[in-house]
Amino acid sequence: MNRTFRKPMFALALGAAALPLAATVPMPAASAQAQAGDIDQVVKALRGIGTMTANFTQTDRNGQSFSGKLTLKRPGKIRFQYEKGVPLLVVSDGKALTFVDYEVAQVQRYPIGNSPLGALLDPNRDVKRYGKLLPTGDPNVVSVEVRDPKKPEFGVITLIFRRDSGAPGGLELAGWVALDAQNTRTTVRLSGHRYGMSVSNNTFRYRDPRK
Repeated sequence: MNRTFRKPMFALALGAAALPLAATVPMPAASAQAQAGDIDQVVKALRGIGTMTANFTQTDRNGQSFSGKLTLKRPGKIRFQYEKGVPLLVVSDGKALTFVDYEVAQVQRYPIGNSPLGALLDPNRDVKRYGKLLPTGDPNVVSVEVRDPKKPEFGVITLIFRRDSGAPGGLELAGWVALDAQNTRTTVRLSGHRYGMSVSNNTFRYRDPRK
């Protein structure tokens, strides 16, 4: 295999520059009431996702990109199925986020709450409590940074939403920028969203390469 993969910390972060649509450009300060409304809408949007599939493109801080299909089933389940030729899999069964490297037959598991992705997956991670709005300069884009100041080892994730009346809660998750405790940054962009389909729990199982 000729391609060089930068693998280990991706499992924790799921980075490169921030999403262009999330750029923090100066803008007039929104009222506290308006900001509270946007946070409430984000919470509603996340809770409104029962199942979702989307295409994803993941870019690391060195500019290396991979694509694939994301499947989400709340609460807590997610699968990143990479494009053909990439020997990686990231999957959560609702309890742990598992990183599988088929090239070297390695499996690593982490509690979903210990990852920046906990803001998306962990029902106990309160986005309204730990999230703050970031200015975007675009009224159709909502950006929320989620971090627990008491647990910096959990990292930081900035969730990016586009206003879309057809999406749960009126907001479509466009992607995120995650920064883990080792300062490894990852950017994920989503497209081709579909909602409400039947998804078997078997989707969130994996073949263990160690057996």
